[in-house]
Amino acid sequence: MSRLTRRQFVKLSAGAILVSSLGFGLMGCSSNKQAGDKVNIKLGYLPITDHLTLIGSGNYNFEKVNIEPVKFSSWPEIAEALRAGAIDAAFLLTPIGLRLRQQEVPVQAILLGHRNGSVLTVEAGNRINKVSDLAGKTIAIPSRFSTHYILLQRLLADNGLDPDGVKYLDMAPPEMVQALAAKQIDGFIVAEPFGGQAEIQQVGKVLTLSKDIWPNHICCVLNIQESVIQAHPEAVQELATGLVATGQFIEANRVDASKQSVRYLGQKQEVVEFVLTNPLDRVTYNDLFPSMEDFAATQDYMLEFKVTDKTVDLGKYLEPAFAKKAYS
Repeated sequence: MSRLTRRQFVKLSAGAILVSSLGFGLMGCSSNKQAGDKVNIKLGYLPITDHLTLIGSGNYNFEKVNIEPVKFSSWPEIAEALRAGAIDAAFLLTPIGLRLRQQEVPVQAILLGHRNGSVLTVEAGNRINKVSDLAGKTIAIPSRFSTHYILLQRLLADNGLDPDGVKYLDMAPPEMVQALAAKQIDGFIVAEPFGGQAEIQQVGKVLTLSKDIWPNHICCVLNIQESVIQAHPEAVQELATGLVATGQFIEANRVDASKQSVRYLGQKQEVVEFVLTNPLDRVTYNDLFPSMEDFAATQDYMLEFKVTDKTVDLGKYLEPAFAKKAYS
């Protein structure tokens, strides 16, 4: 698939789709009611650059599917919504998706949201300048079932430190910058743009980018209810194809993408632009194929760092056919 120019991408616009609020009941099931001839898919996301391909929901000319973005503020909320059937699909942290599959929640991973894209941010000043300075400090993480917990554990282990020598505090990503500014925590490791926000506000500094801990790592993955995949494979294929095209658009038009992000992420455009361009591989969207090797590596780390003591059959959890066709 060739890269889309800004003109080509915007030309595909099918009209803006309003971001849904959390006004639906989590105990209710999504019905996939069709809008005209289109299948409606409620797609959950968080306001992070990992989920930036969601801008395609308002710019790509979907003929078979209507994407209804549903914004959440925390990982437990979005995971529970998918488990309850209140949404049809969600961008989830890889360990959370694997955990749901362990619990026999009928979802499958069809596409990555991005690669790289997270940051270990510490308080501004000179108290923390190297990894060894993290000993005894309080670091916020979005969840124990997160790529970020794995990244921090790996960083500490690689530097000869006791992974349990850091105090971990679970916290919703949007709360982390304020907590750092208020000195409630010493640092945080999370998806962008919150690291960039802390830098720009001069309340924090980058200790390391996730790409430098685990190069080209996966993190957020698009999980879809198996019932939706089985009932509407053509709509799911178009969703995957549209998100892949959007990823290519972002790679070629990072400033324009940052402008479009405001509506979905609620961050200032300059913050997202800073994250997308400093450096260019801080977060990438050109390779969204869900490979067995990447998921196996994450699952191995989950076992090594005692996030879980169980594994899932990745052959049944992954459904790469949609991504394969999208890239053909």
